[in-house]
Amino acid sequence: MCQLQPLLALLLLLSCPWANASALQGQIVGGHEAQPHSHPYMAYLKLGVSACGGFLVAPDWVMTAAHCRMRLFNATVILGAHNIHEPETTQQVRGVVRYHLHPQYDPETVSNDIMLLKLTAKATLNDYVKTIPLPKSSSDLPTGTKCSIAGWGLIDDDQTTNKLFETKVSIYSRRKCIRFYPHLNTGMVCAGSFHELRDSSQGDSGGPLVCNKVAQGIVSFGYSTPPGVYTRISNYLPWIQKIMKK
Repeated sequence: MCQLQPLLALLLLLSCPWANASALQGQIVGGHEAQPHSHPYMAYLKLGVSACGGFLVAPDWVMTAAHCRMRLFNATVILGAHNIHEPETTQQVRGVVRYHLHPQYDPETVSNDIMLLKLTAKATLNDYVKTIPLPKSSSDLPTGTKCSIAGWGLIDDDQTTNKLFETKVSIYSRRKCIRFYPHLNTGMVCAGSFHELRDSSQGDSGGPLVCNKVAQGIVSFGYSTPPGVYTRISNYLPWIQKIMKK
């Protein structure tokens, strides 16, 4: 199988079996600018000249996508940001002391696309920087569940923005989604909208899929149109608890 590198441009993916596949990397399609600091769990991972999204799950732990690992050298984590190119007084900057890639992460199928980052120092929790809860059980989300996604980077028509954008999506049934992604497994969940072009793509990799104020997914990969595929966090609860207890 052709290897899908989620952080590469679309042109590099044309030779893959999933033609027109794109990494869900920073673009909020059909979205709008978020109210400043309405997603206080969001983390901006500055990885050299590129970036990924992430989210704060404990004062000193950020969750993101495993495929962001290739750019983690000298990574900087920015919390409490709205405009990531402005020195906002709400921002807190941390380094990464170590990262925990899921041991079964497969870059070819993008399976187990989850990673935990241990910060150099705990974040100071306040109105602008907060943790987000994780699922309490491994049960599937009902089809049609309303969720939200947010991220920085490209928006519609490849326009750039430095501000956090957001949009709403719905959970797809596994039966329908597997028609688009035959390799779909229990560690993945689909979300998007057929009727409205709402999705995450290019730049939001690692950001959260939030349903009922709980982080249920991680932006992973997808085609150039919805639905997108997200890492299903509830599938990894034992691994997450094991790593964070170390």
